[in-house]
Amino acid sequence: MIGDRWGVSDAETTRPYPCDEFVPAPTLQAWRGVSVAAPAAAVWPWVAQIRLAPYSYDWVDNLGRRSPRELVGLPEPQVGDTFTATGGRRIGRILAADPGVQLTGSVLGAVMSYVLAPQGADTTRLLLKVVMGGTRALAPLVSVGDLVMARRQLLNLGRLAEDHSRPPGR
Repeated sequence: MIGDRWGVSDAETTRPYPCDEFVPAPTLQAWRGVSVAAPAAAVWPWVAQIRLAPYSYDWVDNLGRRSPRELVGLPEPQVGDTFTATGGRRIGRILAADPGVQLTGSVLGAVMSYVLAPQGADTTRLLLKVVMGGTRALAPLVSVGDLVMARRQLLNLGRLAEDHSRPPGR
């Protein structure tokens, strides 16, 4: 399908993701991934902070409000909590959370899992899988739209984690 993969290896598309348990027969499966030059412990707080804002193109999906560029010290995510916010409005629900490892939530019929895969001491693969059921005809449009937004989100989260994990003065 057009736009179903970006930045992921074949092995990363065949591994299990928590979202697979929530949509057993998806009409859409899309994978995204980035390498982050920071340990998973530095990446996780940024992933968990998507509860506050989308971290994508703020002018599109956050009504022009800037996603926070500093960590605010949120408690660990819990099943049932709001998954994210857009334009100041809370949307979605957290379906599964394993702090430091994965966050899975649902928004507008899509279920997505953010998975942290450490690659040595100072590098983390930040992986995202999105699945949806429903009408197969919409899947290509959703896949391409998600690719644009998810790519920006993962790059922003990775950059923020890298910037905040560097020692002062570097």
